[in-house]
Amino acid sequence: MYPLIETAELKTLLGSPGIVVVNAGAPFREAYAKKHIEGAIYVDLNEDLSDIKEDAADGGRHPLPSPIDFGKTLGNVGITPESHVVIYDDKSGANAAARFWWMLRSIGHEKVQVLNGGLQAAEREGLPINDAKVQVEAATAYPVADWLWPTSTIDEVERASNDRHSIIIDVREAYRYKGESEPIDLVAGHIPGAVNIPLQENLDKDGLFLSPSLLRKKYGAILDEYNATIHCGSGVTACHTILALASAGFKVPKLYVGSWSEWSRNDKLIGKEV
Repeated sequence: MYPLIETAELKTLLGSPGIVVVNAGAPFREAYAKKHIEGAIYVDLNEDLSDIKEDAADGGRHPLPSPIDFGKTLGNVGITPESHVVIYDDKSGANAAARFWWMLRSIGHEKVQVLNGGLQAAEREGLPINDAKVQVEAATAYPVADWLWPTSTIDEVERASNDRHSIIIDVREAYRYKGESEPIDLVAGHIPGAVNIPLQENLDKDGLFLSPSLLRKKYGAILDEYNATIHCGSGVTACHTILALASAGFKVPKLYVGSWSEWSRNDKLIGKEV
């Protein structure tokens, strides 16, 4: 199934049997309560899509939950192996929609798509939006064995940073990559050897993903030559670039879940350009 769905197609599917629309927030439950696509349920990045530790040095700010716990979460919100899941957020997929998409695909769930343009596109195109409470019909725990898509540990990323056949792509804003300032984590800078391709470059001026041909032109020279690992601040917005790459037909690269939030807390080398 193509990773993205357009608003016009979703409009025809709303209310159909088996369709589960999900607002993925980071965390913005209050915003969801005020305004969401009709019938959409809510999943929270911190509570549902992460296993947050006391110390972010251990896996970063948003480590993945265990596959079994994720399966329980899916059951609690009524998602089964037969569900066609459509996910959106208010940041063109970068808030938590792409992360939830990655997690579902990584357990083998194929019928999942991210709404291209998110909430803003839904409003522009006249999808029904309201503040009505949505009754969630829980199901049994989703059967999950393991994460199937490739990830990297901090040690593997360190080795990749010194491997001429590998490349690390940092999707954070340029000022964070350069080390000019750091609004979230404790140290500014980047993983040595990483290249910076901010996730915003995956989108056009309207917040829609670039066409597959443009994305292939943008990333092809890199991904056709190197083994890629994608990271961000805490393993969330990196999934936005993985979603973009999947929509362009690239092989899914590794996700460094711990990302800068883990790397910068473990006495690793720091790159800066200031």
